[in-house]
Amino acid sequence: MTPESNPPDGGASDAAGAAKTDPNRQVRGDERRELTERVTAAYDQGRSIRDIASGIGRSYGFVHRLLAEAGVDFRTRGGARKGGRK
Repeated sequence: MTPESNPPDGGASDAAGAAKTDPNRQVRGDERRELTERVTAAYDQGRSIRDIASGIGRSYGFVHRLLAEAGVDFRTRGGARKGGRK
């Protein structure tokens, strides 16, 4: 199987809607805007930055940077607390 061929799952992409990309290639222009929109949508749906990053084959830092450039309000770490704050 060549790198350009479809994966065995019939070419389905990950939940972020983005196929894995070459982590060493710069993403610019329209392609970067489209990737930012897909990553932002996935984050807004509750996916973690690490999950999105592994799904598109990029680093945590790259995905975090895209989200920051898009002006996303980041969630706090660790999820919901048990009980109320005191």
